[in-house]
Amino acid sequence: MAQTFGTPFIGREGELARLTGVLERAAAGDPRAVLIAGDAGVGKTRVLTEAAAHAAALGAKVLTGHCVDLGDVGLPYLPFTEILGAAAADERLAPAFAAYPAVDRLIGSGSAAATDPGSRLQLFEGVAGLLSDLTEAAPLLLVIEDLHWADQSSRDLLRFLLSRGGLSRRLAVFASYRTDDLHRRHPLRPLLAELIRLPSVDRLELRPLADADVARLVRALRTGPVPDSTVRDIVDRAEGNAFYAEELLAALPGDDGTAMPSGLADVLLIRIEQLSETAQQVLRTAAVAGRRVGHDLLRDAVQLPEEELESALREAVGHQLLLPDDDATYSFRHALTREAVYADLLPGERVRLHRLFAGLLAGERRSAESAAERAHHSRESHDLGDALAASLEAADHARRVGAPAEELHHLETALELWDVADPSARPESSDPVTLALRASAAAARAGEPHRAVQLTRSALAQAGSDADSELAARVRYTLAGNLMRIDNLQAAFTYSSEALALIPAEPPSHTWVWAAATFVMASRYVGSDEDAERVGRQAVVVAERLGLGDAQADLVVSLVGMEPHNRRTAQGRERLLMARDLARSAGNIPVEMRALYNLAIGCYESSDLDECLTWIGDGLDRARHAGLLSSPYALELRYLQSVLLYTLGRWDECARAAAADAELLPAAGGFATAPALYVALARGEQDAAVAGARALLDGPADWMATLVASVVLIDAAALRGDAEGCVAQLRTSVDTLSDGLGVERPDAVVRLAALTLAVVADAAEECRLSGDAPGVERWAGIAAELVELARGPAARGEDGTRQGPEGLAWLARAEAEAVRAATGPDVAAWERAVTAFGYGEPYELARCQRRLAEALLTADRRDEAAAAAFAARDTAVRLGAVPLRDALDALVRRGRLADVPAAGERIAALTARESDVLRLLGRGRTNRQIGEELFISGKTASVHVSNILAKLGAASRTEAVGIAYREGLIEPETSAFGL
Repeated sequence: MAQTFGTPFIGREGELARLTGVLERAAAGDPRAVLIAGDAGVGKTRVLTEAAAHAAALGAKVLTGHCVDLGDVGLPYLPFTEILGAAAADERLAPAFAAYPAVDRLIGSGSAAATDPGSRLQLFEGVAGLLSDLTEAAPLLLVIEDLHWADQSSRDLLRFLLSRGGLSRRLAVFASYRTDDLHRRHPLRPLLAELIRLPSVDRLELRPLADADVARLVRALRTGPVPDSTVRDIVDRAEGNAFYAEELLAALPGDDGTAMPSGLADVLLIRIEQLSETAQQVLRTAAVAGRRVGHDLLRDAVQLPEEELESALREAVGHQLLLPDDDATYSFRHALTREAVYADLLPGERVRLHRLFAGLLAGERRSAESAAERAHHSRESHDLGDALAASLEAADHARRVGAPAEELHHLETALELWDVADPSARPESSDPVTLALRASAAAARAGEPHRAVQLTRSALAQAGSDADSELAARVRYTLAGNLMRIDNLQAAFTYSSEALALIPAEPPSHTWVWAAATFVMASRYVGSDEDAERVGRQAVVVAERLGLGDAQADLVVSLVGMEPHNRRTAQGRERLLMARDLARSAGNIPVEMRALYNLAIGCYESSDLDECLTWIGDGLDRARHAGLLSSPYALELRYLQSVLLYTLGRWDECARAAAADAELLPAAGGFATAPALYVALARGEQDAAVAGARALLDGPADWMATLVASVVLIDAAALRGDAEGCVAQLRTSVDTLSDGLGVERPDAVVRLAALTLAVVADAAEECRLSGDAPGVERWAGIAAELVELARGPAARGEDGTRQGPEGLAWLARAEAEAVRAATGPDVAAWERAVTAFGYGEPYELARCQRRLAEALLTADRRDEAAAAAFAARDTAVRLGAVPLRDALDALVRRGRLADVPAAGERIAALTARESDVLRLLGRGRTNRQIGEELFISGKTASVHVSNILAKLGAASRTEAVGIAYREGLIEPETSAFGL
């Protein structure tokens, strides 16, 4: 950092000590990042400057990047461009840069090979690798200032570096941001919440200085004495803001008796008015350029002789309003100064200066890198024609450097300007429909599928009835493809049908083939297999004849999915492999990903789980190298991997993968790592799991997210014993998941129904034990309804055939739970469920073994019951499934399947209040009566009862009293149940 300060460092010794401690740890090989928060003017830059000086003294290399506030301009990767540009200027680092050619894009020396929009991850990995290599020579400190102004691509890259091991040894990252700028919907907020949870990231908040420190600062800034009354006045008004205190002191009135100005803006303007007119002109011009401006650009803008410019700059620097940087640029010492100068410009003056900068950036200084800045100046000067042209150039640049969010922003800006700009300024090679289609593609790459749909609908509306049939068809099949990504399947089928009807099959054309491919996929989703197969078989021949290998591959994948069991067979997999090779040869990575996903899901459905993991790994590696980890099929593969790790009982890996992948997921891709919520729930972290599920439902509408959330919420309600809530959640989930699918019930209903049946059966058994015959009848009736709900999709899988092993296992469990609800535990039914889950799902197998053990105990087959119970317990212990382990321990105690701990040990597990509640339970009191007798609410009494049931391993109040009676926890005569 080239900034220098002539003021003493006061009041931040503790904060500086924290930062220097981080630097020393990083220098020793323990990398860290610190997010430095504080209001404007509180001293963030001052602290960072001191920390940077300390880092340099330790022998570290310091690289600084600034984020800038240029209104609606998106300057992709701006702080990292500055950081890498400074590093690239050191010729000694040339070999390091040569090893990572993807990084060249950010410093203006990229080759044509670096313009692949799908190589964003290569850029991120290149930056991380380069920084790692730079730390080999010396410790490295990255300083990023004003993160609240960062563009989305910079935020994504910072997330990558901090979350995915990009913090190489001997690297520290300090990033500052204004807390007073973070409104509720500020885009930095989610990133901060995510980063602060990382173990390598700390947060340092700079609070206002203490009054005593402000007073010390004021006195230290003046060589002569300052009256105590003046010091007190400044301390009172500065409110701990160091910058405000300095400016108030600098603006003190002379001997003319004028009053001290009232606000900070007035203070700053008085300071500026003390400069010569020429220096003020330079400051006003620089303020229009932004927080920082290059010397040459400023010289051309102010149009002053070199000597006059240098004199004016020296004056501004001397008054510490501007600070010179090492790269021939000047920056305002504080953003508040620039904001005050800019706000004081007259409207006409502001427009004139913006027009001046736009003209300079459009002339000899014109470049792809400056297009976004030029677009900003052109809009502010009302030159909408040039703003349109510059926005399109900026979009092209953002695409080349792998910044889809900024590309989307500039394309949307161009769409806004299209109708209001002078028609002569519109490029002949484009039109609003094509622009909207391009913007929808950028939105899809940026992980915003709903925005992609909106933009494609806009293209459809703009195309109107006058559009030629080929463009009209292209708009409709693009819209259909985007709709499928948000699971609006019926609408996707409608638009794909319209697209196919608009373009003739003869003569064969590229547009017809892709319209057909989209129609086949959409038809498949809504069950129109006959039409899909007819069109698909015709289209695959045409695609092969036209040499459209990727379209042929896409069609082959769809056709394989139409044939019963095909992707589960060797022949089906051979055809999918052929499709993968065709797509790869054509360079169509999304279609290649689709083929790889179908290979993986076919193995999963046939329980070839090891091979499934292999295909998942291949698919994710391909997506990673192409920078498409957030593409639809890559997200599906990540979800499948997460599910598989959970299914196989590799729960620690599942949780780690979720934590590692979360930072690159788009907003609509949260489902991909959500099976880690199953792990949290099974391990007893119910509040965290339910909160995660609710967050999925609060996010963008997504079918997979709804499914994962439904599994968690239903299972959580079942574990709480909330039968009513569980049934209500099931019905809500089934309605939501069925909406728009074009099928009566989705396959996942079999699992949801089985989970719900568990608590329904518990409720029926409790009624049976308490002699509540109507209750038994009611719950048995609900169980019969739910098992029928499960039987439908289990007998009719997604491809119209019987489900694979997983679906059949859940059906077996649903059947066993239905029998338990109707007549009690049935050994044969639970043996079938245990056998069905033997395909490789240890947790669900253990849950079924627990129920089998209960059934065997009821049948007085104690040895077999013990074997089942202890097998399940071993699994629960290995997985860390604490609730299941506790339930099995309680079963072992109740059934006396092993040595039972002394009653005194169990009494110690109950609190004194729980012992009182248990005593009243034995007397047959209701929750309300218990509350009245113990002077607590009925709700609190209910919580105590639930805790008692859990600790005694009882499924009902009646069973809890029975256990307590047998174990001497309550006196026999107090029981009201006749036990």
